[in-house]
Amino acid sequence: MSVNGQITDAVTQVNVKVLAESPAMSLSNLYQTISQSLSLSAQNAVTSQQQTNIVHQATTTQGVSLLYSVDTASLGEATAEIFRSTSQNMATNAVGIAEIIAAAKQ
Repeated sequence: MSVNGQITDAVTQVNVKVLAESPAMSLSNLYQTISQSLSLSAQNAVTSQQQTNIVHQATTTQGVSLLYSVDTASLGEATAEIFRSTSQNMATNAVGIAEIIAAAKQ
């Protein structure tokens, strides 16, 4: 029992075609995987930079807010009063300083 030559030739051509396309398919899959990995890395870097920028802005805003919230006149008056004080009792000085700061803020 013999197989027709056309059938054998068709099967051989299909097998050769599959074997010939295998390197190209594997390289195309590799190229797609690498390009996707690189683009994901770039996206992660941009996201990290954005988040870092937000943290820096929040820190700067908090620092400026802290600087603006300090009342320099009342602190200067309290410091001057401490240096002028002759009493050695620290508790009395602390109460006096609190009163001076409260009076300066009014």
